[in-house]
Amino acid sequence: MADPYRWLEDDNSEETKAWVAAQNKVTDDYLATIPFRNNVKKRLEELWNYPKYSSPFKEGEYYYFFKNDGLQNQSVAYRQMGLDGSPEVFLDPNKLSDDGTAALAGISFSKTSKYLVYSVSQSGSDWQTGYIMDVKTKKKTGEQLNWLKFTGFSWKGDDGFYYSRYPEPKEGDELKGKNESSKVYYHQLGTTQTEDVLIYEDKEHPLRFVGVGLTEAERFLILSTSEGTSGSEIWYKDLKDPSQKEFSLLIPGFTTEPSIVDNVDDKLLLLTNEDAPNYKLVLVDPKNPAKENWKLVIPEKKEVLQGVSTGGGSLFSSYLKDASTRVYQHSYDGKLIRNIELPGIGTAGGFGGKKEEKEFFYTFTSFNYPPTIFRYDVATGKSSLFRKTETKFDPTGYETKQIFFKSKDGTKVPMFVSHKKGLKLDGTNPVLLYGYGGFNIPMTPGFSISNAFFMEQGGVYVQVNLRGGSEYGEDWHKAGMLEKKQNVFDDFIGAAETLIKEKYTNKDKIAIRGGSNGGLLVGAAMTQRPDLFKVAIPQVGVMDMLRYHKFTIGYAWAVEYGSSDKKEDFDYLYKYSPVHNLKSGINYPATIVTTADHDDRVVPAHSFKFAAALQAVQAGANPTLIRIESKAGHGAGKPTSKQIEEATDIWSFTMQNLGMQYKEPVKKGF
Repeated sequence: MADPYRWLEDDNSEETKAWVAAQNKVTDDYLATIPFRNNVKKRLEELWNYPKYSSPFKEGEYYYFFKNDGLQNQSVAYRQMGLDGSPEVFLDPNKLSDDGTAALAGISFSKTSKYLVYSVSQSGSDWQTGYIMDVKTKKKTGEQLNWLKFTGFSWKGDDGFYYSRYPEPKEGDELKGKNESSKVYYHQLGTTQTEDVLIYEDKEHPLRFVGVGLTEAERFLILSTSEGTSGSEIWYKDLKDPSQKEFSLLIPGFTTEPSIVDNVDDKLLLLTNEDAPNYKLVLVDPKNPAKENWKLVIPEKKEVLQGVSTGGGSLFSSYLKDASTRVYQHSYDGKLIRNIELPGIGTAGGFGGKKEEKEFFYTFTSFNYPPTIFRYDVATGKSSLFRKTETKFDPTGYETKQIFFKSKDGTKVPMFVSHKKGLKLDGTNPVLLYGYGGFNIPMTPGFSISNAFFMEQGGVYVQVNLRGGSEYGEDWHKAGMLEKKQNVFDDFIGAAETLIKEKYTNKDKIAIRGGSNGGLLVGAAMTQRPDLFKVAIPQVGVMDMLRYHKFTIGYAWAVEYGSSDKKEDFDYLYKYSPVHNLKSGINYPATIVTTADHDDRVVPAHSFKFAAALQAVQAGANPTLIRIESKAGHGAGKPTSKQIEEATDIWSFTMQNLGMQYKEPVKKGF
């Protein structure tokens, strides 16, 4: 099979570097011709410049929270004594690099909050380096942990912690070599990484992922192993049982999605979709783990159970009802204590804390509801406003509707439609259609200052709850994976057709956007229905479905996509693979592909090959560009300055090609 742009897979070759430089010049030259681009950037900077807070959480004597003053590249960690105390800077990631590209990737306090382990990623890479801090003095201990990726840290008292890491890769393989042989270690405080104790490795299955964590009481050490992004096994070690020297298998096979919530004495609370596609919570005796011995704690419901957390001696179950959060408080035996009243349709998160805590803080957000922090009293169930976000965008002038439509096979699919109040349904409104559709990830309502800008300019922002996500449980997920992946693209296309039918817009006013698996979505949709969309924005997308599994962590997605190494999988992958379905003589939408040079999750080669192939066959006058960010990765930890620059280019390109003109907004109180 012809693969004329395989040479672009080598991102270190001189030929590829020259191609990248030439492409960026073409893109920069085009964007420079857009007359209102500076207006877009100025307004985005104004909108972005507002204080952003995380929910506070208590560790030892202090409350901790993250805050970004507005345009800081990275949010800063603060701490204060009591909720009314004076905050002091605890850890400032902006001082970890000169250009703001170093990001705080994870933090974990020791049992009594005496120490902190935190990890840092550079330039958006998934690779992280770990450091340990003395919390009282805010000074590092000098210990350093290298070659971390996709790991947490689980402390055992204040003495040390469990974590996972990969072997040091060969030179040049950091960004594109396969990541193999993840192992679990215990790091004793005050020692070097070379002295870490190996806790678990699987020499027979080097591609499996491993993760480990202690239950809150530190009785059980839980090991989770998986062969990819779906399905896992659970192993355990009872640390109070001196006779148990090795991990014992609790949940075998890789056919379900089990996770341990906590232990109740010598039993384990297990969240599982075993015989329950919408999930249930059961109590399992590790010494008699057969299904027939499970005790039902929270039964399966019509709505999908997204997760169960603990705090203040209670359980908190989080459900999705038509992609909107519902939260309930239970006793440890599953008895319902109360339904937690939320402000409306939206997304809530942060329910949970330590057993001894009497309160915690959670955040609620929606498309026209900036993130708002509430204080929750565990005993009374009372939620009180703690911190409201003040932006320069007035959300009261906008509304969100949920619309259900029938996809190609008759399946009912929801989408959220957000726009200015009083929108005329005359078929002429510009639309940005966004989706993801995969990996059991739900697309729930959330506030985005970038999307708010588009709505402020008269655009309609639409988020589709495609199959492949977890909005309606494991059945919904499975209906959009492997050989059924085409359902996802049909859902997306059906959303666009519905918006046209309902007079929101027309085919010359629709832009489509998605990132990662959503970039694949955009690539497939625009190659299957180039007539339906005017603008396409595939971001860090998986575009070569025949070779994706050969780079970095790509092999882990085979459980979701299938693998071209298998004949039966090759046949359906080839049918929708964006790189392989571009055809000569077709007028494709105006396209701006985006990627980054340090993306070690979906390597830049996907976007390089797709852009090169699209440019070779584009028959119409629509621009076909690729924007290649330097010192950036898949998206996590991207500094504010780079986020604004990217948003400026994407919205300028979108507005220009949808025939929009920049409108100076009526500014709220400024």
